[in-house]
Formats: sequence, C-alpha cells, structure tokens
Amino acid sequence: MNLENTQVQMRKGILEYCILHIISRGEVYASDMIEELTVAHMIVVEGTLYPLLTRLKNAGLVEYKWVESKSGPPRKYYKLTEIGAHFLKGLSETWDELVQSTDQITQKSKANV
Repeated sequence: MNLENTQVQMRKGILEYCILHIISRGEVYASDMIEELTVAHMIVVEGTLYPLLTRLKNAGLVEYKWVESKSGPPRKYYKLTEIGAHFLKGLSETWDELVQSTDQITQKSKANV
C-alpha cells in the first residue's frame, strides 16, 4: 500500500466539507478558496476545485454571481444556498461524530502502547 495515495484519498474525502465551510462564511472567489486550502495543506488545484464547485452548484448547494473586476475579466463569487447551509449542518454533525469515534479508537491505541 502507498502512504501518499492513502493520504490523498483522506484529503479528497473531506474536501467538499472544507469547501462548503469556506463558502459558508460569505461570498468567495475560487482562487481565494484555493489559497486557503493550500495554506491548510489541503493541496488543491483548479482542475479539482472547479468540477467540485460545478457539482455543488448542480446539486443546489451553492450559487454564484458574476462580479466585474478592475484588473481583468469578471469573477464568479460563490455563496451557500439555504439547501447548502442545511446540507453543511448535516455534514458538520457527521464530522463531529467521526472525530469523536476516531479519537476514541486512536486514544485507546495510544494507551495500550
């Protein structure tokens, strides 16, 4: 088994959750999302982010608006829909349960070492 591949899969598994969290704070531009995800070591490229944003939009979880830019073409700014906010709430509850369960298991392992 390859450690790097497993680490990448773990990050991909929570990427949608992280993106929805970023968008939930207010209207956000895609490159700002990439920057925040990169700083958090959630290495993401445009080729990963844009298809995910399209899926989220098609699912009705996010919407966007075009905003004119002084330094180039118009930019898409994303925001959460009401459905998206409800969906994120459900994901957050699941995340909290997973963290608690994972901690319970990993802490028991550490105590036995």
